[in-house]
Amino acid sequence: MKLFLRISVCLLVFGCATYPSKNNFQNVDTLSAIQNPYFANPNQDYVYKATIEVYDHTFGGLLIIKKLEDQEHRIVFTTEMGNKLFDFSFNKKAFNVNYILDDLNKKILINILKKDFRVLITENLTPKKAYTFNNEVVKKTVLDKKTYYYFESPELSKIIRANNGKEKVRFLFTEINDNIAQRIEINHSNIKLKINLKSIK
Repeated sequence: MKLFLRISVCLLVFGCATYPSKNNFQNVDTLSAIQNPYFANPNQDYVYKATIEVYDHTFGGLLIIKKLEDQEHRIVFTTEMGNKLFDFSFNKKAFNVNYILDDLNKKILINILKKDFRVLITENLTPKKAYTFNNEVVKKTVLDKKTYYYFESPELSKIIRANNGKEKVRFLFTEINDNIAQRIEINHSNIKLKINLKSIK
């Protein structure tokens, strides 16, 4: 009986452990603002060769992200021949679907893409806590009621959305040059959705 209780307590403790404790993050007092510069320049057209894999379908083409005003972006995904696959507008808290291909027009998918792209274009966030991990500073914040961890080394290299101590979405930024991430990967662990972006401009 005592052994059973010990096992139950261990399972409860580790099962409820937070993402930082599971990954041995160390608390720090630094709470400087989170800066995401990758889509912040209104004079820059961000053009990426894109592949979106969703369930058993793969869509390829060009993803164009344009900052129009403060907290206002337009995101358009087209085939390489110029046919639109989707066209989204973000304006502060507002989101609008200007166009979406019928094959992609699923409420749950639109909601996921909305959350993913909002993470990409949100420039400034207030951290709730800060940690260190493998010579990186990790800052915890909340966006759209979801918990995210921003990894800086010193530039932003990774974002993790976690829930109940488990990683749900991973954003990777590599080949960073002049505040542009040449490659971006977004991987979902709980659904079959993967987005690969390679800068061509």
